[in-house]
Amino acid sequence: MSRTLTGIVASNKTDKTIVISVQTHKTHPLYKKKYLSTKRYMAHDAKNEAKVGDKVIIVECRPLSANKRFTLDKIVEKAALSEDQTVNAITAEPEQEPKEPVKDKAK
Repeated sequence: MSRTLTGIVASNKTDKTIVISVQTHKTHPLYKKKYLSTKRYMAHDAKNEAKVGDKVIIVECRPLSANKRFTLDKIVEKAALSEDQTVNAITAEPEQEPKEPVKDKAK
């Protein structure tokens, strides 16, 4: 049975390839403290449909390249903000047109 992983798309800059960050909770063997571990996987995205920030499921497959061992199964959740939408761009006030200068009537 093939392995399935759920993670967040970290990069989609290359053609038909996405990078997924998968976070797992681990426990230290001696101190028993829980900590977060992040691992990145490269996956094949044939249709280039996954965007940065999307939550996706990837499935293990045969080696597709030197680093790719997974393919995109499905997109679970779309990102709330896309790459071009930043917090500053969304919260910025719209620019107002400059007012015409007032001419003196005293002359």
